[in-house]
Amino acid sequence: MKLHELMRIPEEYKKTALEEQQGTVVEAAYPVSNYINRSRELVTGQGIPSEEAGRKVIAGDRIVKKCNIYLPAGYCEKDSEVKYNVLYLLHGVGGSRSEWLNGNMDEEGWYVICNIFDNLIARGDLEPLLLVFPEGRSAWDWEDSSFNPEGTNMLGFYYLDYELRYDLIPFIETRYHTYSDIRKASPEELAYNRQHRGVAGLSMGGMQVLNLVLGGRRCDAERYAGTESPWNNGLAPTVKAPGMADLFAYAGAFSNAPTSSEGKLLGNALASSRYSLELLYLTCGDQDGVAYGEGFQRADTCLYDMAANNLGNYYKVIIKNGVHDFQVWNNGAFNFSRLCFGKGKECSGILHKAII
Repeated sequence: MKLHELMRIPEEYKKTALEEQQGTVVEAAYPVSNYINRSRELVTGQGIPSEEAGRKVIAGDRIVKKCNIYLPAGYCEKDSEVKYNVLYLLHGVGGSRSEWLNGNMDEEGWYVICNIFDNLIARGDLEPLLLVFPEGRSAWDWEDSSFNPEGTNMLGFYYLDYELRYDLIPFIETRYHTYSDIRKASPEELAYNRQHRGVAGLSMGGMQVLNLVLGGRRCDAERYAGTESPWNNGLAPTVKAPGMADLFAYAGAFSNAPTSSEGKLLGNALASSRYSLELLYLTCGDQDGVAYGEGFQRADTCLYDMAANNLGNYYKVIIKNGVHDFQVWNNGAFNFSRLCFGKGKECSGILHKAII
């Protein structure tokens, strides 16, 4: 894809596709063995050192979480020969696995995000893919959507990486027909797998992409972090996350939340990684009073320069007159997905800036 192909979503892509072109949304429950417990400890059986986690690490019982999954038209559970790319879409601070769906509906009561992907696939713009909508709080109280800086539900946002790596991605790739298979871990297989996974998020989910995929800092409540909040929201940065560039070649942050790490740190983390990101896509509305300055601009500053040769295509896309809403986030999903998995995509390995 070339820069001039970035665009606002044509209105027809937001409308319901023909019935035979429509995908379906299913809910799935899966076991989670990596999460924050009620004592703020990390439950895991993966041998993660407490120094990396920034807290006590213990063994514990599994919990069960849920996610929503979009299956494209034609997906057949019995046909294991046809494989699919996977895009993980993360929700915001007050949201859930349903935010991209229920918070984003058309006049007929159907999900706009599904209409967009139905039409992208039906019109030949995009290879058929699965969308996975996780619950972003990797904690025992993952269903608590309240904003409480001292809550374990809030802390869980900053530990989703372990759940993705050890619980959700393995579940998706053993249950559904995906190109990637996390059980295959030779250097060649790792390189292949990451080409077929993308991850993006809105607001708090955008922060998770930057801090947890690139390798920024986790956060905790001020009194547990031992420092004052630089954002005056009760949260303060703690230890660095190890990053997940080995799992994802494509990452997108849409109106990323203020607790996103600064660009210099994120770029340095990428530069020191064994894996390069093929695509990083940042977008925000220029009238977004929540994310534009503290989140989007702060994360962008120096990121590209510091990442050196470990960042291929970097897109910085500003939505003119955009605010903190689905007008921006739908545009992000539309353009980001075409750059990841579009048919005949072209990547030039440079910095791209656009206002649309």
